[in-house]
Amino acid sequence: MIYIGKFLYTTNQQVKDETRRRHGEFNLLVSAKDKNAALENFKKRIDDARASTGFFEGDSLVYLIHMLEMEEVPSDRAKMFNFQSVAGDPVMPIISCQAPSGEGDGCRILDWQKNRPGVDGQSATPFMQFSQ
Repeated sequence: MIYIGKFLYTTNQQVKDETRRRHGEFNLLVSAKDKNAALENFKKRIDDARASTGFFEGDSLVYLIHMLEMEEVPSDRAKMFNFQSVAGDPVMPIISCQAPSGEGDGCRILDWQKNRPGVDGQSATPFMQFSQ
């Protein structure tokens, strides 16, 4: 199976320098035998990125927002992923649609509150946490 994970992250570098506050998002893609194997692959890749890049400096939290599972990559029609609609000011919530299609849009409302993401009004639970 093919798995695509969408992640949000925060770093707590502002305690050293306010201009170093960071948050963002990324996707990971893996072919794995099942969901648990995909999650382990995601964790390993995030650990590797922390060790070899500056992406997750200091105290960081990583949140798995959603995961798609597919048997194969479509060849007859491109598949849309991670559509986002941002309302005006950057502090406004984002409407994020995992895999919109004719059958449904799978949209969720994402927003940031006190350097922590919320999904549909609920605080997101960390997928991984790093401390310096």
